[in-house]
Amino acid sequence: MAFESLSDKFQNIFNNLKKKGKLSEADVKAAMREVKMALLEADVNFKVVKDFVNAVKERAIGDEVMESLTPGQHVIKIVNEEMVALMGSDESELTFTTGGGPTIYMMVGLQGAGKTTTSAKLAGLLKKKGKKPLLVACDIYRPAAIKQLQVVGEQLSIPVFSMGNQNKPIDIAKAALEHGSKNHHDLIILDTAGRLHIDETMMDELIELKEVIKPKETLLVVDAMTGQDAVHVAELFNEKIGVDGVILTKLDGDTRGGAALSVKAVTQKPIKFAGMGEKLSDLEVFYPERMASRILGMGDVLTLIEKAQSNIDQKKASEMERKFRKAEFNFEDFLEQMQQLKSMGSLSDLMAMIPGMSAQMKNVQIDDKEMAKMEAMILSMTVEERNDPNVINVSRKNRIAAGSGNKIQDVNRFIKQFEQSKKMMKQMSGMMGKKGRRGGKGMFGNLPF
Repeated sequence: MAFESLSDKFQNIFNNLKKKGKLSEADVKAAMREVKMALLEADVNFKVVKDFVNAVKERAIGDEVMESLTPGQHVIKIVNEEMVALMGSDESELTFTTGGGPTIYMMVGLQGAGKTTTSAKLAGLLKKKGKKPLLVACDIYRPAAIKQLQVVGEQLSIPVFSMGNQNKPIDIAKAALEHGSKNHHDLIILDTAGRLHIDETMMDELIELKEVIKPKETLLVVDAMTGQDAVHVAELFNEKIGVDGVILTKLDGDTRGGAALSVKAVTQKPIKFAGMGEKLSDLEVFYPERMASRILGMGDVLTLIEKAQSNIDQKKASEMERKFRKAEFNFEDFLEQMQQLKSMGSLSDLMAMIPGMSAQMKNVQIDDKEMAKMEAMILSMTVEERNDPNVINVSRKNRIAAGSGNKIQDVNRFIKQFEQSKKMMKQMSGMMGKKGRRGGKGMFGNLPF
């Protein structure tokens, strides 16, 4: 799960702060030492950590916090605000060409960062918003790079312009612009070549390409899981060719968070998007406020709702909400929900977006492999068992275990987890429903629970 390690450390620090009725200056300093160690262990840039901790400490030792009735909560609020500021305060939107001519984005980065796939993901995202993109294969060095772009382009029904690997990237780009204009493409995305490491030849080629093509934005793709290496790469690319924004890939697998917390502060360039999975739809706008909330273990309800609205049948979601309220939810419903949840991404990441859910579900196995086991168990049940879990006795459990290739203990654990989840969701549904009745719509009108 993204940021799991850092999030756990912050939760422990915050819990200790909240236990204290009043905070002394020594308490704040002790907490800040723990915050500093947590950030350094998360591979956050040392200077960034130093500046961040000093900023929080300076604000946290003020009279407003020390004399407050809930000083611990005040410190947490300050940490959250400073972390948002660290990552850029507001989301940074892409800019588009106005007054005729296509918008050109030049994608740059090292080999292995996910540049080709990210180019396709970005094209797919903007296609949904009404753009007519053209992908351009300018990577003539990496074996199968052109084929890879053609494959992902075909999956998204987005055309790919290629001239093979015998032409220079600058000639390919020029021809692509001419082709794009003739075919009324208002967006052209150049997938440029990367190397295993930064070298002079690559940089010279990119500088020339940028000078001639004059892209609206140069977007740097970096692998979040490489931590400080990603920050160093971003710094060098920005220094050599100048970038307008950063796209962090593999953020869903980054348990530390070093790159996400350091890139903006070091380069002064915004993080514009985050790759949150392997599917071609797994590219999210980077919202600093939401990301800070995830890192601090406070959830990210807005992103979860957006995912649900994009992937979940709203009529079915409303019916599921009604079933939860009346405690009619059964294994048939659970199976349907698992199918819909799969379309939204990793289950552990989804659960982390619900405030407080990570802590409550910490000892419950809900990873994607576990979901496959659950699915197999439900498919081994009779229609009667799926619709009425109460009829499942020991002999039926043995049959379900044998039919799904699991042990009786697995079936028992699954049924127990099902009942726990059912109770928890019913409680949350009631709580959120009350809020919704005041505001016109409950959270669970949007979510798949």
